[in-house]
Amino acid sequence: MTRTLSASSCVTLTPEGELPAEAVAQFYRDGYLVVRPPTPARILDRMRLVTFRDMREFTEPVEFEADLSYPGAPESKEAAGGQTTRRLKFALGRDPVFAEWLAQPSLVRPLSQLLQDDVVCPLAHHNCVMTKMPRFSSETGWHQDIRYWSFPKPDLITAWLALGEECVGNGCLWVIPGTHRESFTPERFDEEKFLRTDLAENQPTLARKIPVELDPGDVLFFHCLTFHSAGQNQSEAGKFSVVFTFRAADNPPIPGSRSAAMPELSLGK
Repeated sequence: MTRTLSASSCVTLTPEGELPAEAVAQFYRDGYLVVRPPTPARILDRMRLVTFRDMREFTEPVEFEADLSYPGAPESKEAAGGQTTRRLKFALGRDPVFAEWLAQPSLVRPLSQLLQDDVVCPLAHHNCVMTKMPRFSSETGWHQDIRYWSFPKPDLITAWLALGEECVGNGCLWVIPGTHRESFTPERFDEEKFLRTDLAENQPTLARKIPVELDPGDVLFFHCLTFHSAGQNQSEAGKFSVVFTFRAADNPPIPGSRSAAMPELSLGK
């Protein structure tokens, strides 16, 4: 598939394994950053193997496109394409390779810089392999990841690892830079907390959208308040991404909430 020109630039780590100062400033300004960490090829290969195996065998827990009924999804699990996966949930329990990736200094150190603290990975959110398959993949509306999360401070970061090429044609993520620093009143959202695309007030914001195209091994970091969406996969092959969420050590989940319902991993700096 032919890629369009990416609107995002890719950052490489310093010899010390850190983000350059200008990259940290870019994240704070734009609410997202694409990094090319030196992830060992064997880790990426093992993640792909586990993903393909678990999709083929429908290894639970699995979320199907039909479960959410987003635009373009099959109407039910019994309809054509009804067994199309959307998410392989609880990635950490699928194979030790996911824990190995989470412990990589080339992931933890940049996150520590951005969070300005020790890094903790809440397993109640994301902790999955996102899949976007041809023909029956759905469109995801504009949203902020914080919408269903419960933490004292809305300052979490999602890391999105591309297991293959991600481009406009196969449903890559789009972001709206700077939205993590803006305020949005409740009426600008629909009942599912998606940004309303039919509202005149939202059009200037939506006009700033840009695609984030990734090469295999690239990691997209984005703030939990950064608006993002994804289109359908118009290619002939599936797209696969490993997704985890991270918080600063001083921002624990609110007790009794869904965010506190599962254990967490302390990753340090």
